[in-house]
Amino acid sequence: MKEFLIRWFVTTLAVLGATWLIPGLSYDTTGTLLGAALLLGIINALVRPVLLLLSLPFIIVTMGFFILVINALLILFVAKVIPGFHVAGFWTALFAGIVIGLISWVLSSFFRA
Repeated sequence: MKEFLIRWFVTTLAVLGATWLIPGLSYDTTGTLLGAALLLGIINALVRPVLLLLSLPFIIVTMGFFILVINALLILFVAKVIPGFHVAGFWTALFAGIVIGLISWVLSSFFRA
């Protein structure tokens, strides 16, 4: 349970950082931010591995860049499901995926046991 809460906290901070850095990415309330981070974490844990496996030929042909497209589509999905979490378009979601990934990677290195 502790690991889940730490991961959720890291994802929340990463999404918060992305909203500060990327114009076109915003949230209405703190609850919206927490909900978007929670849903993004759940989708990344459950759906993303299946999508990566199904799109493996595209990932190989594009030398891994298609993973960024998958991340952007997942962020767009979260924006459609969570009211109050806004993404201006695909390019905003693509850059948000990059920023969220980088911030999560850095923060996760601090919270590893």
